[in-house]
Amino acid sequence: MLRLREQDALIPRPRGTLPKACAVALTATAIGGTVFLSPERLFGWVAMVILILTLGPLLHGICLMAEEVLNHSNTRYRGQRLLSHVLPACGFGGKTLLAAGLAGLLVYVAGHPLSNRSQCWKLLILTSVLYALFKSLGVLGPSEVEVSEMCEGRKMNVAHGLAWSFYLGYLRLVLPRLEDSITAFRDTHEAPWGRGSRKLLILIPLNANISHKLEDEDDNIRFYDNLPNNNMDVAGVRGRVYKHSVYRVFDENGKVHECVVEYATPLLTLYGMSQESSAGFGEPERRRQVLLFYRTLQEILERSLECRNRYRLILLNDEHEDDPHLLSKAILRHLEQQEKEEFSLTPTPTQETVHPPIKESSDVERSARLLQLPPISGNNCPPEPMSREPTLMFSLEEPQPLREPVENSDHFQGRMTLRN
Repeated sequence: MLRLREQDALIPRPRGTLPKACAVALTATAIGGTVFLSPERLFGWVAMVILILTLGPLLHGICLMAEEVLNHSNTRYRGQRLLSHVLPACGFGGKTLLAAGLAGLLVYVAGHPLSNRSQCWKLLILTSVLYALFKSLGVLGPSEVEVSEMCEGRKMNVAHGLAWSFYLGYLRLVLPRLEDSITAFRDTHEAPWGRGSRKLLILIPLNANISHKLEDEDDNIRFYDNLPNNNMDVAGVRGRVYKHSVYRVFDENGKVHECVVEYATPLLTLYGMSQESSAGFGEPERRRQVLLFYRTLQEILERSLECRNRYRLILLNDEHEDDPHLLSKAILRHLEQQEKEEFSLTPTPTQETVHPPIKESSDVERSARLLQLPPISGNNCPPEPMSREPTLMFSLEEPQPLREPVENSDHFQGRMTLRN
């Protein structure tokens, strides 16, 4: 059973830009050393190195293009144009050609870095040809990390395809109808149903070994019933049936918790591929693909408006666990977490204190309050309570023109009277 921190530490994050930063630092250090040792030939050396690095891939691209044009132009490219499809596929990209052209121009302008011009050309030709040879033989092939980065960046892993297939072909169809199915189920079954169990719990074990009956994995889990079937017309099949199973999970105190839970069915494909030698899919690769499947599916569902707040992914690390109740504990932990996370957003209405009506005071008292003078006569009104929350008030009356106040009061023997 995975805790939240252990789960975050187990799931691989996308690769960052640290290799690029290290390459920039190494390049700056090398250029600085070259400037310190021989600053007069810096541009010549840089231009020669760039020309060698770009000319080698171009020669290797010529070798690749010979194979593609002669043997695969019709089957792989379907007679597409040479310049628009075959050349970019063989490495003749615009960036490579532009860098090679600028490097050649810089060598012509800055001059050769070596004193003997023939040595420069020999170095350029031999290095480029040997690069093409080693590249074709696989000596300079991409490392495993580079292949993994390219597959993850371009979404070419098996896990990416399985995650998208699971979402488009199943979850996006059934999750929007899950709440209605649970409501219909509750109307026909007398069973307590907590707020946290109104989601589809999707189990994703790291070893991809899925049991078709949950009670075979844990005796604290028992099958209860199926939710009402969802019939949809999909891919030419009229009334294709989609269903979910409701299970009863017992905790340590014997309390029953109902929930809709199932395994992620694409993991059966990963497990089957690891059992076939022809698939070239070993156990370590299967584990990596399961983690990528979990991360990819989580990213897809988080961006899906149809599936938001209707699912729960549970990652199970059951390779080194001997607990016979591992599965039930993991389900109960997520149910408890959902119960704590979900709360009512509408605050409880509070009754406002009814204040007694204030007696209308005379003009003298109103003027005395404006001038901060105590009233001469009349009943003393209680002060306005200051404990009320500020409110926004709107007037439905038409706006009136502004008029400046006119002072026409007289003070006589400490008393104040107002004239109309």
